[in-house]
Amino acid sequence: MVLESIRFRTRFVIINNIVNVLAISITVAGKVGLEMGLSSGSNASEAVKLCVFDLRRGQNEGQELDKILFFYPADLPFTTQLSVIGLSEGLITFTRIFSPEAACDVIEAEMHSHVFYEAEPDIWMVMVVEKNKESEAIWRIDALRRVLKEIHTLFVMFHGSVRELVDKEPTGGLVRTHLYYFIMDYLSDFFIGKKLHLPNFRDSLKERGTVQMLTVGREVAIDVQSLVRVLESCAGNSKCYSLTMFQDLLVSATLSPDDTVSLFTYAVLRLTPQALSSGVSSWSYLRKGNTACNTSAGAVMANSCPSVDQYYNSGDTSPVGNRSYPVVRPLQNDKWSKGKDGFLVTDIWGAEFGSSIPTSPTIWLKQTEEKMYLCAYQLRSLTVILLIPASSVINGEQGIAMVKQQILENASLKMFKVEEKLSRGWGGENAYHVSGYRYLLVDGDRCVSRASPPGKVTTLTKDSLVALSKLREEVDSERIRANSDGLGHEKDLEICIRAKNNAWLIARLTRGKELYMVLEKANETLLYASDAVMKFSDRYCNGAFSLE
Repeated sequence: MVLESIRFRTRFVIINNIVNVLAISITVAGKVGLEMGLSSGSNASEAVKLCVFDLRRGQNEGQELDKILFFYPADLPFTTQLSVIGLSEGLITFTRIFSPEAACDVIEAEMHSHVFYEAEPDIWMVMVVEKNKESEAIWRIDALRRVLKEIHTLFVMFHGSVRELVDKEPTGGLVRTHLYYFIMDYLSDFFIGKKLHLPNFRDSLKERGTVQMLTVGREVAIDVQSLVRVLESCAGNSKCYSLTMFQDLLVSATLSPDDTVSLFTYAVLRLTPQALSSGVSSWSYLRKGNTACNTSAGAVMANSCPSVDQYYNSGDTSPVGNRSYPVVRPLQNDKWSKGKDGFLVTDIWGAEFGSSIPTSPTIWLKQTEEKMYLCAYQLRSLTVILLIPASSVINGEQGIAMVKQQILENASLKMFKVEEKLSRGWGGENAYHVSGYRYLLVDGDRCVSRASPPGKVTTLTKDSLVALSKLREEVDSERIRANSDGLGHEKDLEICIRAKNNAWLIARLTRGKELYMVLEKANETLLYASDAVMKFSDRYCNGAFSLE
């Protein structure tokens, strides 16, 4: 039964009876023993460890450090870092015996959870989170894995693949420099004081890796389409793409779903009016903290720099310590601002040689693998992003300046009109609140989600949220089993449970769509709860979750 679970679910629970067997297997394979990995992690002061390593590097004795591309906290002793990565590598090797196509997904040990994500072939990201008695230390494994996936997705959008950077500079200094500053800038949004707070049970009605759409009427939709056509014509005959947002919600995008999610995520983190307003905490789930949090995170970054210098100068050939590699840090806080002409500006990408004019930002599209200039314009609550192929811009910043002038001349009036209509119809932060319901809708095929406003979710009791987190964990397991059986979207699923506080918790999955719901005041029967879900489905989901 254990081997069957390993093969089909790639989920493991390490119990006392098999710890020694696993440890022997891993050690015989030439890896660090399981006991060493767990004991060293238990003694470390940090409750969270995050590492990126390359299985193709450091396979010879004495070169083990070469495989480490990133490790947080960077100031942990080498022995601890190597034990964590050695344990992870050993578990990957061990589980591939039973599931060559899909190695381990998560390892649940007595004191830690080890979350695995293979970002690229043989490039692994692992998060180790400590299990403790704190009331908030309850998390869902898939939510933690989505954090790892988001880090990698955003990294590739700005820097290209990790493998390409490794191959470009074989000593590893280039890729380590980029990974360190990028990931630390990303994690800065999760710091409160000096403590890293990862998504926990209170985030059970949120779905990272999706976009949140703004519902608009037919008249506004026509105006938006007209605006998009004008915007994408401002760069001449080049194939451009655009993304339009209102507040922290997506209005329109002409990108692929994956590229839309990546650019939307970055816009919410750093470009929207809420992101630009220093000291104003956005209501979007992607904005984790306020000014105090970011200031503290900055202090953590400052304190971490000496340790990373020491780390990379200690026997490693990569010269991160002396900053010999230029680093673009697109996730730095407070680096974007709105210019007088309405365009967003930043000096993150530096400036052209001999000029004080900032270099225009660039990103890489996943679908087309094109390098694109990013041109962002903001009018009150409206944010418009135009992506222009770098290959089509001959004169560099002069060419971008000409495109911006075209936007001002040809699209300003249309943007004003769209923003005005969207503002007039905007219902505020609680626009998608449904009285009596706390819900999350996910359309996996379109990478779109909609949820109860965060302010309304906070009214739920801890018992309800913890129970919902466990329910979603069970749904994640069922999804893994269905995918391994080749069923995928074909398998429908319905789970309805009663929590200790008598709240009803419902999960329904059908044809790639998911609905999660909490009904705390439904002190009636199961039939009552089921009927409430049906009414919600018919009214807000076009009957997608109705049982008929």
